[in-house]
Amino acid sequence: MARMSAFQRLVTKYQRDVDFLIIYIEEAHPSDGWVTTDSPYSIPQHRSLEDRVSAARVLQQGAPECALVLDTMTNSSSSAYGAYFERLYIIQSGTIMYQGGRGPDGYQVSEVRTWLERYDEH
Repeated sequence: MARMSAFQRLVTKYQRDVDFLIIYIEEAHPSDGWVTTDSPYSIPQHRSLEDRVSAARVLQQGAPECALVLDTMTNSSSSAYGAYFERLYIIQSGTIMYQGGRGPDGYQVSEVRTWLERYDEH
């Protein structure tokens, strides 16, 4: 939850200049699978698109000002971007300018903030 709060603060600060998008992929720690004790949510594995939509609505409460889309049930976006569990990207004019490490350890909102601050100076 702390990382989502940090992400939301970034969205709030830069939303006038930057388009933010969350792509919700398959649940990393489903309540009926590999469960962690620190998860603020209890979301079962997505067995249908409707399941994924319901779970995404829960996620969007943490970043209500950010656009949210869902990966396909075949997880094509997750596969294409190596996003499993979570990953941050900056894409400018169709080019990947920043690719963060894989989450949870590589999910560093501070790196995105630093990149945006440097870009904002130019």
